[in-house]
Amino acid sequence: MSTDRKVVIVVRKTRLQELKEKYCTLGQAKFYLEHLGESFDGYQDEHNRFQHTLDNIQSHLVKLARVLVLERSFLPSFQFAKDDIIVVLGQDGLVANVMKYLNGQPIIGINPLPDLFDGVLLPFLPEDAVAVVSQLVQGGIKTSSVSIAEVNTNLGQRLLAVNDLFIGPKSHTSARYKLAIGGHAEEQSSSGVIVSTGMGSTGWFKSVLAGASGIAGQPVRTGLDKGFAWDSHFLYYSVREPFPSHVTHCELTFGKITMHEQLTLTSKMAENGVIFSDGIESDCIEFNAGTVAHIGLSQIRGNVVVA
Repeated sequence: MSTDRKVVIVVRKTRLQELKEKYCTLGQAKFYLEHLGESFDGYQDEHNRFQHTLDNIQSHLVKLARVLVLERSFLPSFQFAKDDIIVVLGQDGLVANVMKYLNGQPIIGINPLPDLFDGVLLPFLPEDAVAVVSQLVQGGIKTSSVSIAEVNTNLGQRLLAVNDLFIGPKSHTSARYKLAIGGHAEEQSSSGVIVSTGMGSTGWFKSVLAGASGIAGQPVRTGLDKGFAWDSHFLYYSVREPFPSHVTHCELTFGKITMHEQLTLTSKMAENGVIFSDGIESDCIEFNAGTVAHIGLSQIRGNVVVA
């Protein structure tokens, strides 16, 4: 089987590569780590194993199609073709990073280091790569739809989130804003608002529920503690550390966002307000005074290949 379609293998830098960038040379990186009592061998071994896996997969897939290796930092400027075959080789979080730059193209998640990465979103091993790509081209493989959150502002800005959105302050300060949903609204002061998708519901969302349960001394929101389906037609918002006062209130601190009921946040902060998605703070929208953010389900859906 051969195809004119392009296979894009998305990777992120290994920890060794990041250390080399920081300290200019591997020798300096090794000296710094060993000076602090940290072994350099683990970083070197992880890099060598990952590179060997990448080279092996690439050498096999090039017999089937054109192959391009794309490092994560180039995602925002890369133009994916509609028929590209996307192979993510890396941590689970890389799948979410890639998905919001696609438009429904299916993602094949491959776990290059099963002893290091959980692989919740990486159902395949390196030796599965050729067979899975072949089945995808032939249309004989199952995929799963993934709901994506979307924020649009009155300034024309737009941001997608595969796992979650954070709306709040840049640093450990309080955010001031007006929250409105379902015909109800209130002024709030908190450490920020988290909006979670089904795919993100076993991450940050789960930790929010766990913290609330610990404080309350009993389970809260039973049934949601294990998350909700990736393709759910709703999102959940959670307000972190809401502060009650004679001006700010705490009635609308947790709830569901649906296709027919968006969440609207209006910033009351002079500066340092941000909106970012999936933990990528560098790719953020400013959320300062006068900015109105409308948050709901995106019409764009993610698509992952399942085992």
